[in-house]
Amino acid sequence: MHKNPATDDLRVFTVVVRKSSFGDAAAELGVSPAYVSKRIRLLEEELAVKLLHRTTRRVAVTEEGERVFHWAQRILDDMDQLLQDVAITRREPRGQLRVSSSFGFGRQIVAPALSRLVELHPGLQVRLEVFDRLVDVAGEGFDLDVRVGDEIAPHLIARRLAGNRRVLCAAPAYLARRGTPRTLAELPSHDCLVIKERDHPFGVWRLRSGAVDETVKVRGPLSANNGEMVVQWALDGRGIALRSLWDVDAHLCAGRLVQVLPDWQQEANVWAVYPTRLDRSAKVRVCVEFLQEHFRTHWTGRGALQADAAGAGEGRTAGIGPKPSAWG
Repeated sequence: MHKNPATDDLRVFTVVVRKSSFGDAAAELGVSPAYVSKRIRLLEEELAVKLLHRTTRRVAVTEEGERVFHWAQRILDDMDQLLQDVAITRREPRGQLRVSSSFGFGRQIVAPALSRLVELHPGLQVRLEVFDRLVDVAGEGFDLDVRVGDEIAPHLIARRLAGNRRVLCAAPAYLARRGTPRTLAELPSHDCLVIKERDHPFGVWRLRSGAVDETVKVRGPLSANNGEMVVQWALDGRGIALRSLWDVDAHLCAGRLVQVLPDWQQEANVWAVYPTRLDRSAKVRVCVEFLQEHFRTHWTGRGALQADAAGAGEGRTAGIGPKPSAWG
């Protein structure tokens, strides 16, 4: 008769699968690679299946391992929820919370907010990772993705944290040299600073004025996958940028940047996105509620993010609820 696998071994296994490496998994767990290898070997013996293919460079999951991985995630989530339901964690959540976000927004906005979160809830251990791509929040093992932009898969739960929009802007020096565009049709003839947003195709700006939507194909001498570099290039007078108000509002207020074609913008709200299996997670709930209040308190009235009581509470689950009105 097989013993039931230990939850600690299942947790080690899920990290190995996510990292595709014993060494990287050991680093995340704070243990030795030898310990990780031993726990995987014992788990394979208990389940009587081969979970991983080992090579000199990477670890690949087997077909049986894929099934075990999905069950392990469910078991570990249920175990965490059990501990939260029977303890005081409905009021004081505990355990690790894995959060992802984009580079600039994660560094400038999310990280300071999470610092305050763990100050208020010392039982939480928050791990924040930032990316220049859209994260598969469920498949990559995250509990929560804090993202700017309204393109959200229907199988995920999304709670709006704040309203936000992207605007066209450029330095006064650039506009003095090249002139100020008066219509969208003039944008392709200008130097546009293109960035690969997490939620947009490269070099395509989708803009809205009232009820009218337009798509413009733009190009320029400089492009990047990082918004902070694009903002710096705009400040240097290198061209026109399309950036979120949270990122450029201070520069606009100071006159370092000037808004171009102010009637046109791109809606790009701030959302908390998480898998449906975590719908009742106290850790996720506390984090989302904190972020809603944080944005409402710190951003309302500053012109960058607006998170009023009605807007911040909006959300949808599995495609049900208010549909985002424009891709951000």
